[in-house]
Amino acid sequence: MTNLWPCCDGLLRGCHPPDAHLTKHLHQELGCGPSLRRDRSRSKRFGTGSLDQTKGYRAGKRRTKFPIEHRCKLSARNRILEGYEAAASGDLIQRWEAISSVELFAPVAEHLPQQPSLVLDVGAGSGRDAGWLASLSHTVVAVEPVDALRTAGIERHRSPNITWLDDMLPHLSRIISLGLTFDTVLLCAVWQHLSDEERRVAFSAFRRLISEGGKIIMSIRHGAGAPTRPVFPVRISDAVTWAALEGFSKCCEAPANSLQAGNQAEGVTWTWLVFQKRSKS
Repeated sequence: MTNLWPCCDGLLRGCHPPDAHLTKHLHQELGCGPSLRRDRSRSKRFGTGSLDQTKGYRAGKRRTKFPIEHRCKLSARNRILEGYEAAASGDLIQRWEAISSVELFAPVAEHLPQQPSLVLDVGAGSGRDAGWLASLSHTVVAVEPVDALRTAGIERHRSPNITWLDDMLPHLSRIISLGLTFDTVLLCAVWQHLSDEERRVAFSAFRRLISEGGKIIMSIRHGAGAPTRPVFPVRISDAVTWAALEGFSKCCEAPANSLQAGNQAEGVTWTWLVFQKRSKS
C-alpha cells in the first residue's frame, strides 16, 4: 500500500513538553509510514481488529462472544461506519469541504485556541477542520476510523502539522496509549452517532486526554440522520451531567442553524457545547 502517512515528527510541535523519549515513543507506536489500516498485530492491545457481527469481536484468531445487546450496539456502529464508507464515494466529501470552517465554528470562536496548541480532532472526516487549524499553526491529531474518509483527508490536506490516526470513540484506546494531553478536543457532527452508554465512556476518555484548563468543543445534532448512518437522540442535560462527573464544567451553549441546504430542508439544527476541564487544586 502506498505510504500516505505523514511523518509523525509533526505531532511533536506543541506537545507539553516535547522530549526525546516522547519522540521515540511516537515513532514506535505510529512509525513514519504505517498502513492506513489498523495494525492487526496490535489489535489486542489497542482494542481493534475485525468484527464478525454474528459472533462478536475478533482479534486475530482469538474470538470473544458478547451478549446479544452488546452485539446489537456493535452492529449499529458497523452500519454507521459502512454508511460513511459508502457515502465517501458520492458527493459527501465535496459537500463537507464546501463548508467554511470559519463560519461553522463562529458560534464558539472565542473558545478556539488563540496560540499554537495541540488539538485532537475526533471524527475528522475529510480533514476540512484539521486542515484549517493546521493553517493557523496548530498541531492536529486527526482521528478518523473510516478508511475512505481518512485517505481523502490525507490527500486533500497535506500538512506537516497534521498526523492521522485510525481510532474511534468511545474508548479512543490508541490515542490514549500514546500518553499525550491536548489543549482542545473537537467533535464536529459526531456525538449523535453514539449511544448514551458510549457517551458516558467517551467523557471518561476525554478526562485522560485533556490537560487542565483544556476544552472540549462539540456540535450536537437535532434531527434525523441519513438512513445509512443511524443517529441516537441527544439530551443536552445528559451531556452536561456526564461531563461534570468527569471533572468538566460547561462554559458555553450556543444554538446554530445547519449550513447544508439538505439539512436545512429537513429541519436539522445544532447546538454547540463547550466544556472546560477543572483544575484539581
